[in-house]
Amino acid sequence: MKELYLGGRSLVCGRGSLDHLATLAARRACIVTGGSSMLKHGVVAKIEKILQANGCATMVHAGVPANPDTAAVLAGVAKMRPFAPDLVIAVGGGSALDAAKVITLFTEYPDLDFAAALAGTLPAARRAIRLVAVPSTSGTGSEVTKVAVVTFHDQNLKIGLRTPAFIPDLAILDADITLTMPPNVVAETGMDALTHAVECYTNRAIDDFTGPMALGAAAGLFEYLPISFRDKTLDSREKVHHFQALAGLAFNNVGLGAAHGIAHALGGLWDLGHGLANAILLPHVLEFNARDPWVRSQLDRLAAAAGAADFAAAVRGLGKTLGIPASLRDLGIARETFDAALPQLVAGSLLGATRVNPVPVTPAEMEALLRRVYQ
Repeated sequence: MKELYLGGRSLVCGRGSLDHLATLAARRACIVTGGSSMLKHGVVAKIEKILQANGCATMVHAGVPANPDTAAVLAGVAKMRPFAPDLVIAVGGGSALDAAKVITLFTEYPDLDFAAALAGTLPAARRAIRLVAVPSTSGTGSEVTKVAVVTFHDQNLKIGLRTPAFIPDLAILDADITLTMPPNVVAETGMDALTHAVECYTNRAIDDFTGPMALGAAAGLFEYLPISFRDKTLDSREKVHHFQALAGLAFNNVGLGAAHGIAHALGGLWDLGHGLANAILLPHVLEFNARDPWVRSQLDRLAAAAGAADFAAAVRGLGKTLGIPASLRDLGIARETFDAALPQLVAGSLLGATRVNPVPVTPAEMEALLRRVYQ
């Protein structure tokens, strides 16, 4: 038996769909966002105007870092709890959405701590605070998933916390907001979405519902991501925004693989952008996994959907088109730094999503794989 989660209560899409916020009844709303983009481009101000027109008091918690850590979450809780919101609106990239998920849950349940989060004993539902997610980037799928990625600096660990309580009640996919993304963000978040779709499709927990979602998302991203990167058309941005959410719906019910396991380890050590790490890692992990006949058959289906002969090669070519560096060395990580960190990196890379990789990875195989990715 398998229970599927197909997002929260609803998903609203289409240009101008941010206006759907006017239909929400709330007394006090906290808006959680990242550094400056949503403030600079007037998105936060528009949200406040819509809510305040309905008599809803608002508060803004800005400054969520690109890789939110435990301190950032606790700072958000300290600010949100006295305000006592009945509605939280997370707007921005995946980091802002992930942080808002944990901040909201910790605010509603004052006795929660990160020990419970790491032990997997989080509550399964929110009761008092509704959560709305408005992604401004097209990659994480966080607006429809039960995952929130948090960095634990004391352990050099970046890991996805999981509970159905993290799934936002409402996801708003407004392509107008995605026009704020610069090309490098389009590339890196888009490759993150592709990694979600591909690792989901090659995960052994794939099923009759999530399979078509993952395959369709991968095909759509291969078609529209280069256009979104190159031409910045609203149509291509909207397509990528939708397909990344579709990939999120798929992997939320299935799981991922070693690319994500390694990417989280890299992020915990060197604060690398998650999508960038996935983009570098994915072709290497696919080549490693292709030794398995079932994985090869899944990759053949992905290749056909993408109009390619070899899928790993097609992913590497797409990365080149998007300006993705070919290796960790190309990111400027010194050989001495890499070698010194390698034992810790191997240990961290074997955790998380690597545990459900379709091909088991030994420590020796992980070390060899990481050396290839570096070079």
